[in-house]
Amino acid sequence: MMDSVASNQGTVTCGSWIRRPEDVNWVVMGKARRGNSASSVIEFFSFDHNTISLSSSPLATHVLEESEGDPLTIEVHPSGDDVVYSTTNGGCKLLELYGRETNLKLFVKDIPPLQDVGLQKCLAFSVDGSKFASGGVDGHLRILEWPSLCVFLDESRAHKSFQDIDFSLDSAFLASTSTDGSARIWNMADGLPVASLARNSDEKIELCRFSKDGTKPFLFCTVQKGDKAVTAVYDISTWNKVGHKRLLRKPASVMSISQDGKYLALGSKDGDICVVEVKKMEISHWSKRLHLGTNIGSLGFCPNQRVVLTTSKEWGAMVTKLNVPADWKEWQIYVLLVGLFFVSAVIFYIFFKNSDSFWNFPDGRYQPVRSKIETVLGDKQSSDDVFGPLDL
Repeated sequence: MMDSVASNQGTVTCGSWIRRPEDVNWVVMGKARRGNSASSVIEFFSFDHNTISLSSSPLATHVLEESEGDPLTIEVHPSGDDVVYSTTNGGCKLLELYGRETNLKLFVKDIPPLQDVGLQKCLAFSVDGSKFASGGVDGHLRILEWPSLCVFLDESRAHKSFQDIDFSLDSAFLASTSTDGSARIWNMADGLPVASLARNSDEKIELCRFSKDGTKPFLFCTVQKGDKAVTAVYDISTWNKVGHKRLLRKPASVMSISQDGKYLALGSKDGDICVVEVKKMEISHWSKRLHLGTNIGSLGFCPNQRVVLTTSKEWGAMVTKLNVPADWKEWQIYVLLVGLFFVSAVIFYIFFKNSDSFWNFPDGRYQPVRSKIETVLGDKQSSDDVFGPLDL
């Protein structure tokens, strides 16, 4: 059974999971200002996996300056210590996290290469945390080394206007899509584009996510062809499309993939989400009207739970437990291995005791006494059993 818990109702503009070093999960979300008296904020909440809910009060709050506008996009470093957010008035800032739930401290820092650069719609850290990419509404792509903030790539004409970006599992490639329906692949060794994904003139590639299970080198993209929406799969060794499937069956506003790569999630522009098992490319979970008729702004998998976080301006943030098969715990795998070893040992013992095995030598007291001559010259009958050269 699926459980959904809504919290922080209101104008939540973006959100993301944070996996802390102590192996607990938090949520960070951005909220737009309400009225003249309220301020835009970035808030941090703890997550209770037993009740599938967020804490009623934030662990810490960062108030945005009025000149920044409202938070637009949030991206969390794989270490869980750095959070980058972009704002509606342009540019990005960094929040460094120190401490634990009871004494969480936030330190705000500027990111010089991303100050006063206009509206940044897409943010992404590489899986290894060594690079940070930012795609602007103006089509400008910037990639920084992390944490040095040295500029690795500065391409002003990467796209007409950015739609989505994602790094591959090995951090070797960056995929990017544009509002004009095109998609490009960038090599992180030299920062050069290596391919443009093929499409028909009436097709628009919108969202992109690389596979993350380490065995299937694919890139997933949502493709809109008129009123028909499909999810296409590209082989990253050739960048050719290997197939497509209708999954969400409606325009998607956001796409996400679990950290272990087993599940792919799509959020619609009218509040639905569907979760797909990548191995079979079949829907395992569907929540209709989760955000009742409104665009889902952000969607993310909990790092170590089958739970997703979704946000929308009208309905706030929601955490949803997925109706998918339970994963094996580490201790369950060890118990299974020990059990299999024990069963194998028992079967081998039974087979050994009840078989006429070559290795069942008679005890010494029952062995026949041989004469000294037989011992020296050998036994004619037994001499034929000695292995000689093999005729191959």
